[in-house]
Amino acid sequence: MKILLTGGGSGGHFYPIIAVAEEINRIVKDEKLIAPQLFFMSDYPYDKGALIENNITFVKSRAGKMRKYFSILNVIDAIRTLIGVVSALIKVYRIYPDVIFSKGAYASFPVLVAAKFFRIPVVIHESDSVPGRVNEWAGKFAEKIAVSYPDAVKFFDPAKTAFTGNPIRKEILNPITSGAHEFLKLETNLPVILILGGSLGAQIINDAIVEALPALVENYQIIHQTGKNNIKGALQMADIVLAGNPKGSRYKPFDYLNNLAMSMSAGVADLVISRAGSAIFEIAAWGIPSIIIPITNSVSNHQRMNAYSYARSGAAIVIEESNLSDNILVSEANRIIRNKTESDRMRKNAKEFAKIDAAEKIAREIIHIALKHER
Repeated sequence: MKILLTGGGSGGHFYPIIAVAEEINRIVKDEKLIAPQLFFMSDYPYDKGALIENNITFVKSRAGKMRKYFSILNVIDAIRTLIGVVSALIKVYRIYPDVIFSKGAYASFPVLVAAKFFRIPVVIHESDSVPGRVNEWAGKFAEKIAVSYPDAVKFFDPAKTAFTGNPIRKEILNPITSGAHEFLKLETNLPVILILGGSLGAQIINDAIVEALPALVENYQIIHQTGKNNIKGALQMADIVLAGNPKGSRYKPFDYLNNLAMSMSAGVADLVISRAGSAIFEIAAWGIPSIIIPITNSVSNHQRMNAYSYARSGAAIVIEESNLSDNILVSEANRIIRNKTESDRMRKNAKEFAKIDAAEKIAREIIHIALKHER
């Protein structure tokens, strides 16, 4: 049994793929099936360690981005995509998988063209409330379609579409409370705010947080994942705004939170401030109230749509980038954390929104199709 996984080179695409791969490996082991050969085809391996841990072979696939606006780069990327399609046809033929699982994005396009050409069964998963162009196209020939938001079902054939939620890795699914305060060097009786800017960080959020630090550290401890590219600037600014502040040690900046640190941060957090990417589903699974700040100019406005779709569940509030300021952040954080009734309501709604079995459901469907095709 051969299973080919594909998707864009961001954490929002990569880690749900890893979550599905984890479940595929678990299911075949528990049910004593022959272990599958797993392949990940994309323009970038993203996290080589995660691929090795799950016995996934990386296969490079070249693709150009597809922009909606005029740019000379569109011509260059069209040529790259054409070359990528030819390369993918050769590489997919050599592997000849029994099923292909795609998370979409431009990096998956050449692989999906090859799947269509060779009539290999395809399962796709859409993370956003409005599908991207690659998934919208692939949905027309995919055998099964899974979506993270109920709003996305209407864009696909309902007969083959299921609202599964977003796959989440086992390592960060369950918050860790035991030893978390000691590990993160936190005070035990002071509320904690966790800030997640996305896999690469978010400069706009980082700037607002740093400006708000003097007010925030008066009452809260701050765990701030800045992103690897932004940690130096955040530290420099924090040193300035917290200079001489006796409570400055309550600010805990990290360039990146690994699985253990993320699980422990989730175990102690009273509020999460985040972008509107795949982190929404982790926050929901943790059952933590949140403030969601969508990227204003995301592709197809998907982050804004995601944010409001989640907010309608009652688990979060949305602050638009145009309204983002240190005063508003502090005011909303105070309102949520200090109002236990509101906080408990948001926790309950987050848990109801979460679908923690998404990875298993998708993995079982992939295995079912693969076994059927293998015969």
